[in-house]
Amino acid sequence: MDAKTAVAKILKVEGVEHLLCFPNNALIEAAAIEGIRPICARTERVAVNIADGLSRVSSGRRIGVVAVQYGPGAENAFGAIAQAYSDASPVLLLPGGVERGRQGVPPTFQAIYNYQGVTKWVETVNQAERLPQMLRRAFTLLRMGKPGPVMLEIPTDVMKEAVPDEAVARYTPVRRAAPHGDPADMREAVRMLLAARSPVIVAGQGVLYAEAWDELRGFAEAVQAPVLTTLNGKSAFPEDHPLALGAGGLSGPKTVDHFLKKADLVFGIGTSFTRSHFIVPIPPGKPIVQVTISEEDVNKDYPVAHAVIGDARAVLGQMIEEARAQAGPRGRSSAVAEEVRAVKAEFLKEWMPRLTSDETPLSPYRVIWDLMHTVDRRRTIITHDAGNPRDQLVPFWETLVPHGYVGWGKSSQLGTGLGLAMGAKLAAPDRLAVNLMGDVAFGMVGMDFETAVRSKIPILTVMLNNGLMGGYDKYLPVSTERWGLRYVSGDYAKVAEGLGGYTERVEKPHDLVPAFRRALEEVTAGRPALLEVLTREEAVYPKYW
Repeated sequence: MDAKTAVAKILKVEGVEHLLCFPNNALIEAAAIEGIRPICARTERVAVNIADGLSRVSSGRRIGVVAVQYGPGAENAFGAIAQAYSDASPVLLLPGGVERGRQGVPPTFQAIYNYQGVTKWVETVNQAERLPQMLRRAFTLLRMGKPGPVMLEIPTDVMKEAVPDEAVARYTPVRRAAPHGDPADMREAVRMLLAARSPVIVAGQGVLYAEAWDELRGFAEAVQAPVLTTLNGKSAFPEDHPLALGAGGLSGPKTVDHFLKKADLVFGIGTSFTRSHFIVPIPPGKPIVQVTISEEDVNKDYPVAHAVIGDARAVLGQMIEEARAQAGPRGRSSAVAEEVRAVKAEFLKEWMPRLTSDETPLSPYRVIWDLMHTVDRRRTIITHDAGNPRDQLVPFWETLVPHGYVGWGKSSQLGTGLGLAMGAKLAAPDRLAVNLMGDVAFGMVGMDFETAVRSKIPILTVMLNNGLMGGYDKYLPVSTERWGLRYVSGDYAKVAEGLGGYTERVEKPHDLVPAFRRALEEVTAGRPALLEVLTREEAVYPKYW
């Protein structure tokens, strides 16, 4: 069989159901013949974002796969792959490549050289017969160790060559392997936590990829320690739990700051402890215990007192039993839950005027608050775009179930949320997928709302229109005063209507909930919806660090 057919058959064996794409790539038609649904986005970037969302919401059990053409296709996909790399999301990019006889001839774009800094592994296929071997390598790296995108470039002339039928017939799917932590390391980690008077657990997205949310809850209850999550780890721990502190990013609730400051031990699970503008910093001098699947994350940005290398689910299962053994039959007593409740109540009281404001233009906090209390959060997946929508939503949106929220932000590429929401819907078609975005983000990727309409991916987009680039006033005072640089304009509901979706424009606070309900009815019926809400610039957000 020819190489393109071989690749399509192997993707089918690996459980791939959707091929995100932008023509032209011979894999698209080959995949369709094998029963893999091609979904063509308006831009390569959004195609990758959709694949990214699919991988995240399925905990990497299903891999988002993208096929683009060589040259401009691979060039345009770069930014979205960089976003996936920064957030450690497993995406398989299969760009075409210039024929082997033209490689190394300027100005030919060769993805293999340009993608090395934003992929976990990148290679080009020099012989068609090597395709099964190289795809097995790609899926191995996608499913094992620290997640991240992988790229395999297939030159156009290789795509036409033959692959032995028996090599494809022998191909079996790559299975995930979960490394256990060393028992001695695990025992010491538990001992240090139980010896601490005010420990805090920091849970990252490694808990989500390991599907270790039940184990995390059991461990937190066994040691009676409060839990905060990273931005990417938000939803790994139910935020209505008495020990839940919420998530810490650029913004976050007062509970995160309060308990981090008083902590005498920070216990990280499934987190890289990366220093970033979008991650709550660990206060200086705090001893850190880190459980991670990747040794490259240890002692990266913070000195680590003790580390356990292993899969979050495997290690937490061990630690629960060890904590019970070390703590004895009476367990670890703590009054921390009441303290969490009191600080949370104080925080919400402080912000309730904004969350329930009747002012017009609307407060974005009122939009978020009403939306949260309208949808069924146990059946909802929400994400956001970069900037103010993220910083306004994260402290207040209480996630109740795993993958009820899709977090991203170590890179912060405007427009990413729309594709992530579509990918989330593909991964979990029985759940509501919501994207909260601003008007500037819509300007980046808004035409791909049509992709949702055309591809029958019914998502809800709530777009906050304040007519400007929010948060940039302090950076662009002269540019704005003289030339109005921060200001943008548009009737985006009309744009979305023209693209075939259900739309409304909301201008008054009391119209919010009825509009949400009408939009939810349309989405339930299978039609993507966009609500454009006229809001004011809200430059204040919860940040205590």
